Amino acid sequence: MGASLSLVPVIDYFAHREFLAAGLRPHSVTLPYPDDGGDGKSSSTCTVHYWAPPGEPKLPPLLLIHGFGPRATWQWRCQVGPLSRQFHIIVPDLLGFGGSSWDSPTSPPPSEATQAAALAALLDSVEGLKGKRVAVAGTSYGGFVAYWLARAAGAGRVGPVVIASSDVLKTAADDRGFLKRAGEGWRGVHELLLPAEPAAMRRLMQMAVYRPPPAMMTPDFVLRDFIQKLFTDNREQLIHLFKGITVGTDKFQVTPLSQEVLIVWGEHDQLFPVEKAFAIQRALDGKARVEIIKKTGHAPQLEDPARFNKVVLDFLLAADKHADPSINGGFI
Repeated sequence: MGASLSLVPVIDYFAHREFLAAGLRPHSVTLPYPDDGGDGKSSSTCTVHYWAPPGEPKLPPLLLIHGFGPRATWQWRCQVGPLSRQFHIIVPDLLGFGGSSWDSPTSPPPSEATQAAALAALLDSVEGLKGKRVAVAGTSYGGFVAYWLARAAGAGRVGPVVIASSDVLKTAADDRGFLKRAGEGWRGVHELLLPAEPAAMRRLMQMAVYRPPPAMMTPDFVLRDFIQKLFTDNREQLIHLFKGITVGTDKFQVTPLSQEVLIVWGEHDQLFPVEKAFAIQRALDGKARVEIIKKTGHAPQLEDPARFNKVVLDFLLAADKHADPSINGGFI
């Protein structure tokens, strides 16, 4: 009986209900694949699935970019309601996640630059958003993409930027530190971030969450179901995507952004330790604002959504007031 029980559809139901209640609806669009040799002659395409309110924006647009893990609807379910009262929310599935895909099996795995280019094309395709300045928030891997999008598109296209729990300065030494914190027996970072066994899933949860659920609430059959639905059904694609990450290489150089930046971090994040928030602040010329959310781990937007939402709203609304109207009409 236990083996047939799945919590994934239950979580999907409640997450979708939050999105629908916030006025968001699912959409998809087919676009040229952005990393296809650069000659403009290929016919390769990608499909980007996203949630957004129907019709033209009546509020300032805000793009929420998910991390490398559960579905976008799970990761932002506590934000779409409160934030949608002030912003026109767009929540995409990055390429290779959820309903977003690309049609060329010979294309290299999407890098952060590829993901950012696909999102820029998505924004141009959404009714009323072409050329409009958009605020961006990204969590974890989504923060890598948010940073790249802000730098590549510039302040005329991307407004204030929120980087949450996202070590854009990550190096091989950080990966070694992560494995040391995880304890002995792990062959690589991928073994924990793409768990194939309950033990790896349980350890990932213990490291990602400040107050992980007790073991009696996460028996192996429950964890196996999560692994099957989130990591096994599309495992080869996730491994392909993992190989496409360029953070920590010469292809991903962190330089200061011209936009206003908020860095949000969980005080007890064991995936990306909290001191990295201040290292990123220094790399961005010390101008970024840093907010540490107490008693949270790698997902403060889920562990203390009230505090996270207030911090983000205060930052974005203040950035709107201070926006230079000569830059594409300011933030809005």
